[in-house]
Amino acid sequence: QVQLVESGGGLVKAGDSLRLSCAASGRTFSAYAMGWFRQAPGKEREFVAGINWSGGNTKYADSARGRFSISRDNAKNTVYLQMNFLKPADTAIYYCARETAKWIDVTTAPSDFDSWGQGTQVTVSS
Repeated sequence: QVQLVESGGGLVKAGDSLRLSCAASGRTFSAYAMGWFRQAPGKEREFVAGINWSGGNTKYADSARGRFSISRDNAKNTVYLQMNFLKPADTAIYYCARETAKWIDVTTAPSDFDSWGQGTQVTVSS
């Protein structure tokens, strides 16, 4: 079972930037698409951004497009989420996740991902 460990969250002001990282264990990281999700108090977990196994294709939620950027470094078994122009509405716990199947393009449904990190808190003050 792969282990995913997120880092980089914190308390920032509106308009600031943060870069989240997710380090994965194991030797098969490069075979899987990866995603970032978030969950705010009282709300369902929602897709934020995803990247396919090679890094050649990405998807974003409407709320993230233009402000967030997902990338990966397969040599370091790490996926990143660069978040710019943060808003108070971005406040949530952010999770990285690994797709269930290898060699497929990124999807957006939480049920398509079977490995999850513990999450990192992002709080954006106004």
